[in-house]
Amino acid sequence: MTARDDLARAFHNTQSFKWDAIKGFTLASGQTSPFYVDCRSLMAHPESRRLVARLAYESLRPVELDCLGGLEIGAISIATSISDFAFVAQPPRTWRTFVVRKQVKDHGLGKLIEGSFQPGDRAVIVDDVLTSGGSLLKAVSAARGAGLTVTHALVIVDRKEQDGRHKVEAEGLTLVSLLTIDDLTSAQPTHS
Repeated sequence: MTARDDLARAFHNTQSFKWDAIKGFTLASGQTSPFYVDCRSLMAHPESRRLVARLAYESLRPVELDCLGGLEIGAISIATSISDFAFVAQPPRTWRTFVVRKQVKDHGLGKLIEGSFQPGDRAVIVDDVLTSGGSLLKAVSAARGAGLTVTHALVIVDRKEQDGRHKVEAEGLTLVSLLTIDDLTSAQPTHS
C-alpha cells in the first residue's frame, strides 16, 4: 500500500467521504454531485494531516517556493501541516504560510492576506477540494495582487467535475492533486 492509498482509505475511516448517487449533495456552486468530500473533517485527525503533509511535501519538493497558503478557513490547516512537515523532513524546507481572507478586514490593518510573505515570493496556493476552481482561483488572484509569484496550486482531492482542472491550468498554473474522486470511490475502508 502506498501513502496515497492510505490517504484515500483515511477519507472512509474518518467518514470524510460520502457517496449518494440518488439524492446527491448540494455543492457551494449550487450544483448537485453524488459525492461529498469533507476535508475539514479529514484534517481534524492527526494521522490524516500527516499523510496530507507527507504527500504534499513529496509533490512540492522539486518546486521552488517560499511560502504557501490559500483561502480561509480550509487552507489554514493544510498549509500549516505541510509547512510543519517540510521543516523537519529530509531535506528540510522552510516554507512560510499565509491565509487569504474572503474579504478585507474592516479593522486593524485592513489586510486581505495575513501571514508571512513578501512581494516577489514564490507561492503555492493550497485548497482542500477542486470542483469548479472558483475558491482556488480567488486565492491565486489575491496572492498575485499582493505581488506573489504563483505558478503552482495543490489540492487534496480533484473531484474531476465542472472543468475545474482546465480552469486552473488556463490561469497558467501547474495543478497538483494528491487524490482524485476515482481514488476515493475505489478505496476500501480499513477495518480494525
